[in-house]
Amino acid sequence: MLAFAVLALLAPPLAAQDLLPPAPYAYKQLEDPAEEAKAQALMETLRCLKCQSQAISDSDAPMAGDMRHQVRTRIKAGEDPEAIRAWLIERYGDYVSYAPQNKPIMWPLFAAPLVILLLAAILLRGRFRKSAKPEGGE
Repeated sequence: MLAFAVLALLAPPLAAQDLLPPAPYAYKQLEDPAEEAKAQALMETLRCLKCQSQAISDSDAPMAGDMRHQVRTRIKAGEDPEAIRAWLIERYGDYVSYAPQNKPIMWPLFAAPLVILLLAAILLRGRFRKSAKPEGGE
């Protein structure tokens, strides 16, 4: 009963988020074709956090619309696309970019498969050496 009461209290704010109208530049292109080209190029390199497999330029998710609005608004204000990308990465994390930055914390991700292959080779080598030796005492 308590869980139902908590869910009933949380449901209206969650449902209201999708009822908001889209941001002005979510589906409207910029008037200047050069600015819109910059915005499109940037939006194609940013991942929708809700869809996770689509760029924000292709996604219909409300969050992607808000991100498109932010990109277009900042481009229209004269901000550099790389500065916008840096702001979005700072706000949403590295996952928002299709081209993640190389950071020291990423090295274990790339080194782990090599370490596992090396350990497997050592273990297999030791196992084959044992089976190749003739049994003594007979």
